[in-house]
Amino acid sequence: MPELPEVETIVRGLRPTLEGRRLVRVIQRRADLRFPLPEDFAKRLTGRRVERLGRRGKYILVHLDGGEVLLCHLGMSGRLVLNGDGAALGPHDHVIFLTDRGAEIRFNDVRRFGIMDLVPEAALHGHRLLEGLGPEPLSNDFNGPVLAARLKGKRTPIKAALMDQRVLAGLGNIYVSESLYFAGLSPRRQAYSVQGRRAERLAAAVRDVLTRAIEAGGSSLRDYVQADGELGYFQHEWAVYGREGEACPDCTCDLAKSGGIRRIVQSGRSTFYCPARQR
Repeated sequence: MPELPEVETIVRGLRPTLEGRRLVRVIQRRADLRFPLPEDFAKRLTGRRVERLGRRGKYILVHLDGGEVLLCHLGMSGRLVLNGDGAALGPHDHVIFLTDRGAEIRFNDVRRFGIMDLVPEAALHGHRLLEGLGPEPLSNDFNGPVLAARLKGKRTPIKAALMDQRVLAGLGNIYVSESLYFAGLSPRRQAYSVQGRRAERLAAAVRDVLTRAIEAGGSSLRDYVQADGELGYFQHEWAVYGREGEACPDCTCDLAKSGGIRRIVQSGRSTFYCPARQR
């Protein structure tokens, strides 16, 4: 599932094409994705001008004239891609947006686990998918004390706490593993114990990892591509994720004795970490 860096990369990639442009035609090729699409979905979008694109956690927000917002979640396999070669529509191209400048953006979703909804802007923050989200980790309001307050009293492993979108918005399996490595914290550590300097280290690591991932265009693991169809490249910079048995970037261990990076399963998800550097 695309995480914050992938969603932010797509938003930035679509802004030059969509912002300020009018949707002259919207093609809806099925009645539902993960949930039913809004009634008269294509009709309500046709003729609307895109005022700006934003993001909240893993959700794309397309602000339209008239005070509505197109809320989009990519699900497990969704893509929002500019079609520059005029290729024929495929079976998984479910929604197509055409602008007054002739651009075509396709929402392609093999597993149909994505979400699209039309929401009045005044009610956006109270929407059932957004109202419980935690702080944005790249906002100016996010820091060590804020993170410590979100973790206080949580008797779950720190990995599970950071995966909880109510604690911090936008993080998923890859970037939690990477952030914990650079903060020097074991994924097994109890969340409530991450206070003070530990919380400061972790908040800084989260911000740094996400920033670097966005600069690299995100991580292409399975289905994700950028808005122009190009792959992301951050998977080549992973310190621990997917590298079981290898040396971590700062390794001084004897791999024959330490076994290198370890993989464990937490809450049904793979976690990768260095037991020598993460406590």
